[in-house]
Amino acid sequence: MPDRASVAYFGAGPSALPTSVLETAAASLINHNGSGLSLVEQSHRSALSGQILQNAKDSFLKIINATADTHTVLFMAGGGTLQFSAVVYNLFTAWALRNPERAQNGERGACEYLITGGWSSKAADEAKRLIGEENVNVVLDSRGYHHAGEAKKFGNIPDSGEWKNNLKAGKDSAFVYFCDNETVDGVEFPKGSPVDVLGEDPDRIIVADMSSNILSRTFDASKFGVVFAGAQKNVGSTGVTIVLLRNDILSLLASGGSLPPKLTPLIPVTPVMMHYPTISKAGSLYNTLPIFDVYIAGLTLTKLLQRDESGKTALEQQEAESDLKAKLIYDVLDKYENIYRVVPAKNVRSRMNICFRISAPGDEAKFIKGGEEIGLLGLKGHRSVGGIRISNYNAVGVDSVKKLVQYLEEYAKGI
Repeated sequence: MPDRASVAYFGAGPSALPTSVLETAAASLINHNGSGLSLVEQSHRSALSGQILQNAKDSFLKIINATADTHTVLFMAGGGTLQFSAVVYNLFTAWALRNPERAQNGERGACEYLITGGWSSKAADEAKRLIGEENVNVVLDSRGYHHAGEAKKFGNIPDSGEWKNNLKAGKDSAFVYFCDNETVDGVEFPKGSPVDVLGEDPDRIIVADMSSNILSRTFDASKFGVVFAGAQKNVGSTGVTIVLLRNDILSLLASGGSLPPKLTPLIPVTPVMMHYPTISKAGSLYNTLPIFDVYIAGLTLTKLLQRDESGKTALEQQEAESDLKAKLIYDVLDKYENIYRVVPAKNVRSRMNICFRISAPGDEAKFIKGGEEIGLLGLKGHRSVGGIRISNYNAVGVDSVKKLVQYLEEYAKGI
């Protein structure tokens, strides 16, 4: 029976968490802060729960260098997948509120998507289902940019010059969405991209799904209208999603300005559990939120803030570590490129989800089994694509990565 110290876990989610966080959370599961009650027995409307929520929100804003003056942090249930719908409902409506005369004349703000992997594809499909394909503009589908001789599939992101002209003008767009890191396909936008292009039009609202790379590198929160991230990759356990919402959008939706009666049948009414102003007004507690999961997220955020290195913020330090871990892994994969074939194009390789194939038939099962025997767990690729996937989230330590790199070396030399 292995103990925790002997295992290195590279699962894609739920992902590894810091042991110290789990130890503190485990104690609170029995008796939280000497109350005699488990945290999961505490009312979500208690002062204690309210403080847990506030601490987590404050820590998140501090880490990303944003403030409550410009952005609101919501904790919501339903995972990132719920946000595929929530973003459409809220921002499709927001465009109509901003443009009531155009909306009454039958115009709609386009919901725009950069499709670079399985998750962004699902997000676009949900938008089409909710508001009709005619109101969705697919700016980019990267399956059209596959490797020569291969079937169309995800694995590359073309230069912005290939797709930027497909964008609507910002005044005609409800929002443009992209998934910063695609866990299934191992594709990640290079830092600063595509925001540098999307942000050229100040009227454009940028939405990013950062579920799998949030807090692994710095980003400029001021550039985004909405950022959302399921907690179970880099922040915490399953059960909660962090939503970062620009305050001007929230104010518009909450302003009391309602859609003209003739538009009501044409603009879908946002379900209450997805309505950002309702969730915000209730302090994320419109219904029973899993406070224990917020607590774990808060502990993880606090631990990240405790990183101390002169001249660097906590997030800058985490970014440097994430980059180092990814480099160690990709260097050995490239060293033995006759054995390991990295799936995505080199310029868009994910630092978080490293996807590759092993050349010899049947060797992937052998590789996974050999890894499990020495405590390297969670290496199997997503069921839809197969192969090997190393998920390199924040709580995966450098020592764990070095142990994996050693195994990659030994496996390659043994073939």
